[in-house]
Amino acid sequence: MKKQRIVTIVFTFILFLLTSKMVYSQSSPMEDEGYLAFATTMPELEGGMPELVKKISYPPVAKKAGLEGKVYALAYVDEKGNVDKVKIIKGLGGGCDEEVERVLAKSKFKPGQHEGKTVKVKTTISVAFKLK
Repeated sequence: MKKQRIVTIVFTFILFLLTSKMVYSQSSPMEDEGYLAFATTMPELEGGMPELVKKISYPPVAKKAGLEGKVYALAYVDEKGNVDKVKIIKGLGGGCDEEVERVLAKSKFKPGQHEGKTVKVKTTISVAFKLK
């Protein structure tokens, strides 16, 4: 479980680096609109991914079309753990992107911390849509 979490965190960070086309500086975290790209402690979804997945409704259009895959989103999390905005990095279509945006916008996070202070952080979330 711990190994899977580390792999997920590393994959998420690499995906973020590739999609934002940013240059990483070792002296300080990169900032965009006041949000850090990386913090000592990254924000965590309250209840974890299982709680987020419970809130997702498979869009009828996507279900009817047999659409499956992942939606990658960038959540801008403030110092209180609220989501200020959501940006879809790679969508799936069929209403899946909008569903991820809707659920993430209502989600609560444990705030990120950097050097002992709570900070605004961008974090990447991937949500898988799979028909049963």
